[in-house]
Amino acid sequence: MRTRNLIIAGLLALTSATSALAQTDKPQPYFSTKEMPDLLKMPITPPDSLSAGYAYDLARYYWGKSMRENPERSAMAKRDAVYGLDCICREFAEPFGLKVSKEATPEIYKLLLDALPTCDNICIDPKNHYMRRRPFMVFHETTLAPQDEADLRKNGSFPSGHTILGWSAALLLTEINPDGADAIMSRGYQYGESRVIVGAHWQSDVNAGYLAASIAYAKLHTSERFLKQMAKARKEFQKLTKK
Repeated sequence: MRTRNLIIAGLLALTSATSALAQTDKPQPYFSTKEMPDLLKMPITPPDSLSAGYAYDLARYYWGKSMRENPERSAMAKRDAVYGLDCICREFAEPFGLKVSKEATPEIYKLLLDALPTCDNICIDPKNHYMRRRPFMVFHETTLAPQDEADLRKNGSFPSGHTILGWSAALLLTEINPDGADAIMSRGYQYGESRVIVGAHWQSDVNAGYLAASIAYAKLHTSERFLKQMAKARKEFQKLTKK
């Protein structure tokens, strides 16, 4: 009986340890949606359909369609359409100057894992509030990422969540590697532009995404846990690049 109990205890301990390891891959946002700044209390809104802002949205939509004829830029836009940390790690590796991964750069990876979903929280309420129709829905056309269209139809267009992801990542990586700011921020800007090229967002959605990400990024710096993790990430980068 005693042997059986020891075996059971051992299995439970192993299960707990395995669960603990698995949980390290789960984001732990620094702030909840309710704790983030409220974009609905700010004058950040989609342009009226009779405004000059909307006319610019239309012009930029046709610009985006023209860019699909550029094989290199079109390919980038398709890659950027795959939302998530894996995409960020891959697309920002060159401008950042280091390939980010859970195994090779655990502190930087942990920072992005927790910080990016925190920044994304800022767009949840305005997306649900405005439920703006996306360009491909208005024009009854397809996008460069047709596999995403069914889900996108159920998700508001304003502001652009992809843009928030890319711009937040650019700001975070620039803080880790300030010397790479030019290349990193340029890639972050292109990440937002990709949404116009794909046809999933209006330019005003993207512009609001840049601004929303900047606001969320400022909020991150009020978290002591974030500041400690950022320090670890910078130290790791300096060690790996000898800076």
